[in-house]
Amino acid sequence: MANTLSVRCCIAGGGPAGMMLGLLLARAGVDVLVLEKHADFLRDFRGATIHPSTLEVMHELGLADDLLKLPHQKAPRLRAQFGELALAIADFSCLPVRSSFIAFMPQWDFLNFLAARGARYPTFTLRLQTEITGLIEDGERVVGFQAVTPEGPLEVRAGLVVAADGRHSVVRARAGLPVQEFGAPMDVLWFRLSRRPHDPGDPMGRFDVGQIFVMLNRGEYWQCGFVIPKGSLDQLQAQGLPAFRHRVARVAPFIADRVDELQDWQAIKLLTVQVDRLLRWYRPGLLCIGDAAHAMSPVGGVGINLAIQDAVAAANLLAEPLRTGQVTTEDLRRVQTRREWPTRMTQRVQLAVQNRIIRRVLGSTEQLTPPLALRLLVRFPWLGRIPARLIGIGFRPEHVRTPAV
Repeated sequence: MANTLSVRCCIAGGGPAGMMLGLLLARAGVDVLVLEKHADFLRDFRGATIHPSTLEVMHELGLADDLLKLPHQKAPRLRAQFGELALAIADFSCLPVRSSFIAFMPQWDFLNFLAARGARYPTFTLRLQTEITGLIEDGERVVGFQAVTPEGPLEVRAGLVVAADGRHSVVRARAGLPVQEFGAPMDVLWFRLSRRPHDPGDPMGRFDVGQIFVMLNRGEYWQCGFVIPKGSLDQLQAQGLPAFRHRVARVAPFIADRVDELQDWQAIKLLTVQVDRLLRWYRPGLLCIGDAAHAMSPVGGVGINLAIQDAVAAANLLAEPLRTGQVTTEDLRRVQTRREWPTRMTQRVQLAVQNRIIRRVLGSTEQLTPPLALRLLVRFPWLGRIPARLIGIGFRPEHVRTPAV
């Protein structure tokens, strides 16, 4: 016999979108339950970039100062090296925000911070080790979740259920919402290498013949991303780990003295890149946000921040209908209408970078010629404000409109 709960809003997934939406709704006086299938948030090689747009939301909530007391690294600019050409891709100091940098912070610290702030409100509940297994439906309307917990099965009835359970969303699959796939020419291998005091400080991307390598400063270590052609991991592993170490050392010579820290393939994690978007983000009683609505490319590292923007917009539009118990399908449509355009535009830019730059570099066999856009950045540095704006703030930044009850 399943236990049964009843809430105004139940959110599947304790990632950035789910935790931010839960905090905002509880702050506005809405009875909200967040379900997370894991026992904690401690998982490595998850997105760790908190962009200026997200920091601005935290300022509006009065939480930025406390958040930035947690260990993090500030990145006021992003750099790249394309063959022999080195340049700053984006300088965030020009942005009209209170925190003009990207903060690199372990995602588990950020999520624990949101959970702790949410717990200060009596209408906020977070249940860990609670895995969604199905939807409860009444005709066409979704009215709740079925889940399993260590104590047994659980049924949650809710006025609104929200899928924020990521790009492999169980809720999205169960709901049968149509999705458009855009594809990607690459996957990414993530791993750590130690960082020395004399190493550069800014995040950097290195583009060389047939290779792309990303390095993110995480204080005592580099979080490294080695970009490979889609589906080529088996071929890479067949060449052997020493050959892979050699490729890393060749594309980033200053870390050649520490590639032996990669002792086995277990230390190297595969991110299978996918880019997609739901054609419709909702059904009666159900809304998808974040990666559950639109899986983003890692280009620009903006996925977390798009998810946060979805959560802010959803809270702004739905808090009052949820308080009164009058959430309509039209309310859910308004959320998609608000967030679909910036999602489309961001994915359009990402797909252009994937197809015009990344695909070309990975397939190259001769010395690279920097793309025209990069050559223009060298000649006219003020053009760097454009990528700074796109990466740091995005196409339609959201602002907190919900009250603090």
